[in-house]
Amino acid sequence: MKRDRRFFLLLAYLATSASAANADWQAVEKVKSYTIAGQSGPELYASIGERGPKLGPTRAIAHTSFKLTWSRKYEVQGDACVLVSALPKLAITYTLPKPAKPLPFATREHWEAFITGVHKHELVHGDFIKEMVTKIEAATVGLTVPADPQCRKIKTEMTKRLGALSNAQRQQSRDFDRAELNDGGNIHQLILDLVNGG
Repeated sequence: MKRDRRFFLLLAYLATSASAANADWQAVEKVKSYTIAGQSGPELYASIGERGPKLGPTRAIAHTSFKLTWSRKYEVQGDACVLVSALPKLAITYTLPKPAKPLPFATREHWEAFITGVHKHELVHGDFIKEMVTKIEAATVGLTVPADPQCRKIKTEMTKRLGALSNAQRQQSRDFDRAELNDGGNIHQLILDLVNGG
């Protein structure tokens, strides 16, 4: 009975160790604000249009950006190169609007609902980025490239895999924005509530 219990505890420890290995990194997330003017919903939204983060030719209400670097360990095994470990360092920044002055009570109520919804929307973009990093780990750690004793070919192969995953994340974010901004979408409704109610 004791042996069975020890075996069970060992299995539990191994399972915990495996999940801990996957959780060696954690994203650092911060919120940055840009100042907008106005005391009513329409004024605040107009100011967002003038001062929001510029994405290409247009301005956005809010924006999620990230910086990703890796500490990678390669090993030569025979004539092959193996990526034995990769530890990401991920910093995510959410840029949100913030009124320059305190708002009247009626406007403040609508503004709080608006900015809470916008922040939640940006956090989803943050989740997409974290998912991408996890997928990069899964797609690259353990990667073995034969006939690569200088560990050069492996980097070319990794660039292909990383490019595909990065493109997929960008498309996922674009699709999410389109759904949220379309008529009836969550962000579209938040805009209407702010402009018409505040």
